[in-house]
Amino acid sequence: MKRLTGKIAIVTGSSSGIGKAIALTFGKEGASVIVAARRKDLCEKTVAQIRKHAGEAMALQTDVTDEAQVERLITETVKRYGRLDILVNNAGIGGGGRIESTSTKTFDQVMNTNLRGTFFCCRAGFRQMKQNGGGTIINMSSVAGVQAWAGSGTYSASKHGIMALTRSLADEGRPYKIKVSAICPGGVADELVDSSPDEILRSEQISPFDIAEAALYLATLGPFAVVHQIIVDRLGADW
Repeated sequence: MKRLTGKIAIVTGSSSGIGKAIALTFGKEGASVIVAARRKDLCEKTVAQIRKHAGEAMALQTDVTDEAQVERLITETVKRYGRLDILVNNAGIGGGGRIESTSTKTFDQVMNTNLRGTFFCCRAGFRQMKQNGGGTIINMSSVAGVQAWAGSGTYSASKHGIMALTRSLADEGRPYKIKVSAICPGGVADELVDSSPDEILRSEQISPFDIAEAALYLATLGPFAVVHQIIVDRLGADW
């Protein structure tokens, strides 16, 4: 039996990279997947790939920085499927560089997408899961969410913020059977890594499907088990 049969899952930022890998993996495991991202055409492509393998999915163009669009995402999901079981908050951007040379505009863009967007999604998803009687929220942080380096200040601050949201919401969700966890990847072979100034050889990058497996693990834990965070870093990374 497929491990997510009957589950309804939203994955933000699922038009490419880690989010797409999670959406495809969840679809393969029997979940009905809502593919949510800003690029509608790429959302539709992800949906087509899920349906090609007999999965169920729908695309909802969503900008997580827009509170109204996030609320619509939850509303349309429940309208079509009746509930929400799993929410993966993966939408995010990089940027910032060294703090002294980071513009206010760049700082705001990173914070609005990574932290504010995750907050909007957590809040709306949590409210719906309370009505469901439980659920699982998975927030995508980063190794930069548990550490910080020169040149990572803005991005790292946004991801540290996600960790704080995750821990607080996990505590708030316990009475309602809502699990909240974070995944902290490092050096994944996706668009964000490709645009990074760090020179990480593609042959040494983590597959987005490795992160998808971590998300699947969190989504399929038994009712009395919770993992608060998973760090998935490159083999040989300096800790």
